[in-house]
Amino acid sequence: MRRADRLFQIIQILRRSTRPVTAADIAEELEVSKRTVYRDIGDLIGQRVPISGEAGFGYLLDPAYDMPPLMLTPDEIEAAILGAQWVAGHSDTLIANAARDVIVKIAAAVPENLRPFIAEPSIGVKPGSRPPTEIIDVADIREAIRQRRKLALCYQAENGEITDRIVWPVILGYAESHRMLVAWCELRQDFRHFRCDRITRAILCDGTIGLRVGELRRKWQQWRAERFKPIQNRT
Repeated sequence: MRRADRLFQIIQILRRSTRPVTAADIAEELEVSKRTVYRDIGDLIGQRVPISGEAGFGYLLDPAYDMPPLMLTPDEIEAAILGAQWVAGHSDTLIANAARDVIVKIAAAVPENLRPFIAEPSIGVKPGSRPPTEIIDVADIREAIRQRRKLALCYQAENGEITDRIVWPVILGYAESHRMLVAWCELRQDFRHFRCDRITRAILCDGTIGLRVGELRRKWQQWRAERFKPIQNRT
């Protein structure tokens, strides 16, 4: 969790309690050390967040304190709503629900005069959109990408050929009618695109990809830039 997100969560934890909250309780919920909580509390107090209390006793947030409203323009709100609507109509259940939660959170955070742009936006997604039909749970693919884990795939090509692959997943791409996994394929020793509706099995492997954070993505970006640059510019 990023530090900025952690500071926000500490405020939320204190906001929902009417009694002092100990550093131990905060640390347990955020899965960090008490020392980290003490440091974060000190930083918040230094930023003039009205927190009272002390180590061993607990901390209270002044009930009158409120964070500034989320300041978005009507265009920014409608852009966020449009994106969330598209995701909700083209994703698996977890991501679709997360997109709907984003809309609810934006509605709760913006000032009252901006809420009509959420309730009745001037733009929208075509109704009737349905997520692609797939055998696998793409949530497993997202988890593999986040944890930098290898995936064991069973893949059926367009010509019907079925192969087993060990891949290093890079990114899960979304198109109007299907999803596409971009990954380094150990069998082909190159980056490959795998349509998710042709993946019949996807299992997280025990091993990680063995590269530093971000390195696989950079290698893919370099591969993509070379592959798709104009022919006359290739050396």
